[in-house]
Amino acid sequence: MTIKKAVQTRYGQLISQRFSCCCPGEQGQRTKDIPSYGVGNPAARAALEPGERVLDIGSGAGGDCLKAAEQVGPTGEVVGLDMTDEMLAAARQNADTQGVQNVRFVKGDAESMPLEDSCFDVVLSDCVINLAADKQSVFEEINRVLKPGGRMVISDVVTDKPFSEEAQSDEELWCGCISGSLVESDYLDLMQQAGLVQVEILDRRDGGKQGDNQIIHGTYRAFKA
Repeated sequence: MTIKKAVQTRYGQLISQRFSCCCPGEQGQRTKDIPSYGVGNPAARAALEPGERVLDIGSGAGGDCLKAAEQVGPTGEVVGLDMTDEMLAAARQNADTQGVQNVRFVKGDAESMPLEDSCFDVVLSDCVINLAADKQSVFEEINRVLKPGGRMVISDVVTDKPFSEEAQSDEELWCGCISGSLVESDYLDLMQQAGLVQVEILDRRDGGKQGDNQIIHGTYRAFKA
């Protein structure tokens, strides 16, 4: 099974069981009755403004999107991108239940987004990019879909040193947001290599240990030039 298929299967199961694989971090009660899967609260750190167009990568059950939709108001729009059918169905149902009109959900991969160039003011993501096999492509896609001067605010899991090849080949560890994590400095370098600028750490918390690796829950911001 490929990493992508393993992740799809795992998260399709998670939404039906309504529990998360990751530490809920700041976000546990952000959206009532919608299960959360992240380690931070990037939407709260992005200073969203009315009228902005926002993309949430790995939107899951839609909690971050619904919060963002409230902040950008009726003149703004939020697009949730996810590759798992079960998550998309849950997100659409949650939006309908709460009567949110300025949000829509699109099926697609973070490494190759089915979205136009330069069309978003803000890109958000919470504990998703570590699950991607090709993280460089994800950051390149983020840079592509952002408008000039647009900003990216993401929370993710990183580590202090590379995981062993054995750990990286363990689907359970990868799908559990562990062994797909990069060394934090390498993670930040990929943003810059993708063309993003003013890369900075907004928050950094202890995520515990996995063997000899120190896990870090970080929130990061960068801009499109």
